[in-house]
Amino acid sequence: QVQLVESGGGLVQPGGSLRLSCAASRIIFSMYIMGWYRQAPGKQRELVATITRGGSTYYADSVKGRFTISRDSAKNTVYLQMNNLKLEDTAVYSCKAESPVRDYWGQGTQVTVSS
Repeated sequence: QVQLVESGGGLVQPGGSLRLSCAASRIIFSMYIMGWYRQAPGKQRELVATITRGGSTYYADSVKGRFTISRDSAKNTVYLQMNNLKLEDTAVYSCKAESPVRDYWGQGTQVTVSS
């Protein structure tokens, strides 16, 4: 059974940093585009960042210059380094493994930015 397990969420003050991790198991990690999504209360889920097998990245305009996505194929893990966090970054962050055959989602980790 494929599993994506996120970790690293928590409570942080504005301007602070967090690093999210998403560990994948039972998939051929290198075959998947990995992405981070987030959903704030009362809002639709939105794409935050993606990284291809070759390392090409995409970022939503709202996080460009603050967030960095990376992947470690040896550890089957994708990361999201979040710096200079803002109140509006508060959301549940979920990772997604995407392929032409099917997609997999993790359960999510809560990130709360509050003073």
